[in-house]
Amino acid sequence: MKKKIFGGIILTALISAALTLGLVCLLLGLNSSNAFDLGRFFLAMRFIEGNYVHEVDRRTLIDGAISGMVNSLGDPHSVYLAPQLYNQLRAETSGAFGGIGVYMGFKNGGVQVMNVIPDSPGQRAGLLAGDEILAVDGHPVEEFSPGEVALKIRGEIGTPVELLIHREGFDDMTYNLTRENIKVKTVAGKMIDNRLGYIRISNFSENTGDEFKDTLAELETTGLKGLVLDLRQNPGGVINGCIEIAQEIVPKGTISSVIKRDGSKEVYTSDLAAAKFPIVVLLDRNSASASELLSGALQDTKAALVVGETSYGKGSVQTLIPMAHNDGLKLTIAKYYTPGGKCIDGLGITPDVEIKSPSTTPHPLYDLNLDEADDPQLAKAEELLNHQIDAGKILFDDNFWKE
Repeated sequence: MKKKIFGGIILTALISAALTLGLVCLLLGLNSSNAFDLGRFFLAMRFIEGNYVHEVDRRTLIDGAISGMVNSLGDPHSVYLAPQLYNQLRAETSGAFGGIGVYMGFKNGGVQVMNVIPDSPGQRAGLLAGDEILAVDGHPVEEFSPGEVALKIRGEIGTPVELLIHREGFDDMTYNLTRENIKVKTVAGKMIDNRLGYIRISNFSENTGDEFKDTLAELETTGLKGLVLDLRQNPGGVINGCIEIAQEIVPKGTISSVIKRDGSKEVYTSDLAAAKFPIVVLLDRNSASASELLSGALQDTKAALVVGETSYGKGSVQTLIPMAHNDGLKLTIAKYYTPGGKCIDGLGITPDVEIKSPSTTPHPLYDLNLDEADDPQLAKAEELLNHQIDAGKILFDDNFWKE
């Protein structure tokens, strides 16, 4: 009797799945090969719906299936976003969000703090760039897709979140933090002396382009002849902000090419007639994504030298696709290339002058009391700029920094 009942269940599931599959194939115009794989999906879904020990919600099953598809790509930058995570990501890119004030990167299966915003919950708790996040609210980060980890740390203002942190040379430690409204100012600058300017960009948001233009214009009124552009610990962000900045300082021509799987290309260009002044870019191993795009464009066009460490190596482009139930899909759709045709995904930007970062990298966006004695990268940038200005040149030639 049990065998008959079980057989009937299977038969019912198969018939239901076949009918559903036939309708879907008809609507989508699928061939028999695709239909077979789709049939496996519907068979599993119908069997779970009809026989799982507890009643299940179909939308939950579909959400889980979409999430599973994205996770199977093995891409830490692609993630299915349930409604709460989708809304949090949209808030972050608008320049204000509820969180703890840290930026995260994902590499080799780990989650690393790449930058800590001063006067944020993370900074006050003692988190540092380079810390590895092992768990969120008691759940190991391996339980989530990489993109979900950062989004789960964000949440409603005033709510607690617990992080287990590994720091090299120390015992693992638990940090208890309270989420706050994080308002992000991304650009700050000052004159170092009567001819060298300094601009720090902490990340790229929708407002970064305008902030940079305002800061640069102010410095230009005070006799700017050379610029240090500090992109250390900059994890990237909104690509439009990066392009707006590049169009202010990259000479006329290609800034970056974004190439999709089918070979289609989108080219970002600059109409700037010529470079206005020499630039030195500061990078470290936490400089990623849009910061690499900008530094690569400046390096390839000889408009800047790069000083510091090889950057993070995120050369892929994601798009955010809204879906039907206030959820979304963040998916890698292309890779970007520098003007010279280099794709730095997984490789990073190699500096022209390699200098190891100081043990404690300063946060000059909020504290512009620069100290060259404690910052050999900054000291080298000033030396190179002064040499270039004294030589009466704007663009750097291939052998300039080797002389």
